[in-house]
Amino acid sequence: MLEISDLSAGYDSKAVVVGVSVEVGEGEVVAIIGSNGAGKTTLLRTVCGLLPVLGGDVQYEGSSIANMAVHEIARAGISFVPAERHLFPEMSVTENLALGAFPRRPEADQLALVLDLFPRLAERRRQAAGTMSGGEQQMLAVGRALMSRPRLLILDEPTTGLAPKLAAEAYEALAALRAHGVTILVAEQQVPLVLGLADRAYVLENGSIQLEGPAGELRDNPTVQRAYLGVA
Repeated sequence: MLEISDLSAGYDSKAVVVGVSVEVGEGEVVAIIGSNGAGKTTLLRTVCGLLPVLGGDVQYEGSSIANMAVHEIARAGISFVPAERHLFPEMSVTENLALGAFPRRPEADQLALVLDLFPRLAERRRQAAGTMSGGEQQMLAVGRALMSRPRLLILDEPTTGLAPKLAAEAYEALAALRAHGVTILVAEQQVPLVLGLADRAYVLENGSIQLEGPAGELRDNPTVQRAYLGVA
């Protein structure tokens, strides 16, 4: 579904990621793991059109989306949930969800699916987003992204600022999304959680891919264990 080939990207024409290649098959969950500053956010923002492609290509369902406008990429079926969430704090849960479907009107069956996946949102439909807990806001950010019926959901650090219990709940929700056929690309520092969900994973460090393979194999890799899993 998504093929990132020899991608270079960054800020002010200065590359932060160089020569990165990643593939995501339909129905897969693929993880990008790495330390803070490794280039994970830069990579995802470039795929979604928020940063320019400085080299290489990004293909989605067989067509290049490199340097396409953000709204065109979204309409093609890709939704992005940034680590900052970017909710409208004074608007209600229902209003935030409705905006996720823009420019179309929110569809009742998709709204019902989101509220079924996140019952806490159903309980707080009239509550202002800015008054919710961090975990609830993360649920709302993912739910809003789902309102556009994406074929590919891209998440940047979905456990940012969440307590361990809420982080685990967030990944339970992602597992439910996978069961509904949503393809997921997720960048994460909570390596045990994301490797427990992902089919495959890539280790990104200093702007380049250092390791890749099935999630189970990477979980057992001594380098990954020492660097990310706290195994001496």
